[in-house]
Amino acid sequence: MKDKLYNGFKKHYGNPEGAELFFSPGRVNLIGEHTDYNGGHVFPCALTMGTYALVKKRNDNKMNFISLNFDNAMVTTVELPELSYLKKNGWANYLIGVVWAFLGKGYKIEQGFDLAMIGNIPSGAGLSSSASIEVLMGTVLKYMYNIDVDMVEIAKIGQISENQFNGMNCGIMDQFAVAMGKKDNAIFLDTADLSYEYAPVKLKDAKVLITNSHVKHSLVDSAYNDRRNESTAALKALQTKLNINALGDLTEEEFEANKELIQDEIQRKRAKHAVYENQRTIKAVAALKNDDIETFGKLMNASHVSLRDDYEVSCAEVDKLVEISWAIPGVIGSRITGGGFGGCTVSIVKNDAVENFKKEVLSKYKAATGIDAEIYEAEIGDGAGRAE
Repeated sequence: MKDKLYNGFKKHYGNPEGAELFFSPGRVNLIGEHTDYNGGHVFPCALTMGTYALVKKRNDNKMNFISLNFDNAMVTTVELPELSYLKKNGWANYLIGVVWAFLGKGYKIEQGFDLAMIGNIPSGAGLSSSASIEVLMGTVLKYMYNIDVDMVEIAKIGQISENQFNGMNCGIMDQFAVAMGKKDNAIFLDTADLSYEYAPVKLKDAKVLITNSHVKHSLVDSAYNDRRNESTAALKALQTKLNINALGDLTEEEFEANKELIQDEIQRKRAKHAVYENQRTIKAVAALKNDDIETFGKLMNASHVSLRDDYEVSCAEVDKLVEISWAIPGVIGSRITGGGFGGCTVSIVKNDAVENFKKEVLSKYKAATGIDAEIYEAEIGDGAGRAE
C-alpha cells in the first residue's frame, strides 16, 4: 500500500523527496452506540486498518488532494484561505473542512501542500473512514505547521468540521477513538466531560470479528440527524421536571419513573435507548475488567435489540447477520456497530469457533440476501500520528 502511495504521489505531484508520511486508523465500537451525542459512555478501539497520507509543503497557497483508492483518481485543488463546502469536491471536503476549522480557531496555515492518500478501511462500512481522514488531516497540520494542539483538540476539531462544514451532526466518539487509540486497549470515554480511561481488551480464548454486510450507508443522507433531533426533543421534555443536562445523566430507574413526560412515543423510544445503552456500556466495561466476557456478550446482544427496536438504526440485512451469528455455537455476543443503516457487525467469538463462524455467516448471509459479506479479525492499534 505504501509503494502505491509513493508511486501515486510521484505520478501526480513529482518527486516525493521531503514529503512526510502519516497514518490514522479506523475504529470499531464494542458497545455504546448513539450515546456520544446524548452525554453517555462509549467503548471504542482504534484498528490497525486505516489511512496513510504522504504530504509535502508547497511554496504557494494551493492545497492539492488525491485519493489513490479511486480508479482514475483526479487531483482536487483549493486555495487558502477562502475555503467552502463544494459538492464537487466529494470526499476531499472531509479534509478541507478540517483545514477550515483550524483556520477558524485562529491557527496559521499560510502555505499549501500536495497530499496523496490511500487506505484500507472499507468505505461505508461504519468503521469511521470519515473520522480517520479528518484526524489524519489534523495530525498533518499539527506536525507540518508546528501547531501547538494536542490529540484531544484534534478530535474536537474533526467533529466541528464534520458538524459545521459537512453538515453531519455526529458526536465525538469516532474522532476521539481515532486520535486517542492505544494498542490492545479500548477507550472507556464519558462523552459528557471527555474523561476517559484505557481498558485492556484481553480475550483469553476469543477474538473480535468484524463482519461487513456490504450494505452501504451515507449518514449525512440518512436518518442520523433525525435521531439526534428526536433525542434532543425527548431531553427537553424530561427537563420540564428533571434537572439534567443529557439523557446520559439518567439511570434506568429514573427514566422509567419519568418517561411519561415524553408524550411523543417515538421520542420516548429514542430516549429509552440512550439511557439503557449508556448503562449497558458501564456494566460491560465492569464485566470486561472482571474477565466476565459472557456478561459482556449478553450486553452486546441487548445493545443490538435496542438499536433495532428502540433507536431503529439497523436494517434487514444487518439484522440477518446478527441473527445468523447468535445461532452459531461459540459466539459470545454480536451487534451492529457504527452509525447504522448498514455497515458492519462486531462479534466476540471463541477461538475454536472462528473458522465455523466465518463459514456459516458467509454462506447463510449469501443465501438469505444474495450479498457476499466480508469478515475481518480486528487488530487493535494505536491512534493517529507520524508513520514510518
